[in-house]
Amino acid sequence: MAPQRRIALVSVFAAAGLVAIKLVTGLATGSLGLVSDALHSGTDLIAALLTLFALGVAGRPADRSHPYGHGKAEHLAALAEAGFLVVASFFIGERAISHLFGSSTSDVDPTWYAIAVMVFVIAVDVSRTLVSWRAAHEYHSVALRANAVHFASDLLGSSAVLIGLLSARAGHPDADSAAALFVAVLVLVAAGRLVRENVTVLMDRTPVAAEETARAAIEGVEPAVQLRRLRMREAAGRLFADVVIGVPPGAAVGQGHASADAVEAAVQRALPDTDVVVHVEPEEGAEAAVRERAHAAAVAVPRVREVHNLSVVNIDGTTELSLHLKLPGELSLDEAHAVASDVERAIMEAVPEVERVQTHVEPLAEDAMAARVPFRDAGDDSSAILSIVRQVTGRPPRDLRFVRGDEGYVSFLTLALDPSTTLAEAHALASEVEERIRRERPHINDVVVHTEP
Repeated sequence: MAPQRRIALVSVFAAAGLVAIKLVTGLATGSLGLVSDALHSGTDLIAALLTLFALGVAGRPADRSHPYGHGKAEHLAALAEAGFLVVASFFIGERAISHLFGSSTSDVDPTWYAIAVMVFVIAVDVSRTLVSWRAAHEYHSVALRANAVHFASDLLGSSAVLIGLLSARAGHPDADSAAALFVAVLVLVAAGRLVRENVTVLMDRTPVAAEETARAAIEGVEPAVQLRRLRMREAAGRLFADVVIGVPPGAAVGQGHASADAVEAAVQRALPDTDVVVHVEPEEGAEAAVRERAHAAAVAVPRVREVHNLSVVNIDGTTELSLHLKLPGELSLDEAHAVASDVERAIMEAVPEVERVQTHVEPLAEDAMAARVPFRDAGDDSSAILSIVRQVTGRPPRDLRFVRGDEGYVSFLTLALDPSTTLAEAHALASEVEERIRRERPHINDVVVHTEP
């Protein structure tokens, strides 16, 4: 049995024993404080049972349906535990207020054995609080930490009940009800803390301190990389980091992989046992960023079917942009001009640094071409594409497949390139293959080329 589950199982037996002792003694002496504390321990018994179940579920390895594992089962169990705590606190509070301010009176009999029971309970509470805290810290377990919090609140509640019994024995019977009300407040505070902490995790709120630590670790990587995105979340005491970095466009594929390994190692050194996923992209300068934003703004304009030949030019400190638009061929010249004007305005709004936009309008002719060229057999296309790839790269593609979509025929292929090939060279080879396929097999509606080392 795993150490976490063994500790949780011990907590179950301890909680069950304390509930029995407190409840029997409380009913025998008429002490609302003891009965209330028994209910408080009853919630801890439920908590311990939930923890035992949660640790069994959370300990399962990741599978196809749960690729990040089952760690959040602990947080769900903690929320269920918080619900029981709220119900118990309201019940305890209502009875205590009724005794203190209502018509009912307290008939507590603070016998010596009731006080002895509370001394024993406090000793147990101290020991199990310390054990649970140490185990939660060692195993980074949210469920065990929740148990430790409740055991600590049990310790405070038991201490208050002991004080109430001693005061009742000294001639102040209302002290027992006051102690019960104090226990109810403790229970409610514990429930609120549990809800806040576990909802934060279940909602994937970023652990700020961990993110700052990871960011600092990535910034210290040598050679330096461009940190484009860092997303972090936590589940069952374990951190998950999703990192996107940029490397120089001229870097070889192997160098990009080495940078990813360096980032992963840096984050795991700073935050041990963190699950890190690193995605590598070529760095983009200011000009590439302008092109990307301008392209996104242009294609968002209604009736724009395609944007190409987008160029950014800096002239005497000003930025100008030119692009070609493909629009439906049936549009009138006035309508096409209106669409082009909309594109220019959209780009100027999305990219304020661009001071002038020049558009060139072309009719969309793909549908007519597809209608004129007869559909070919996939076998013929496969042979032709294999020949093109061999001529350009010197080796066959790693993968080649065809898909018939609503708009026509689509070819997907993967090029296997030398690991030392730079990203820029890989992009150029993929572009050449794509252009040749489009030129020599014009009936293929679309070509998607992927490169791998």
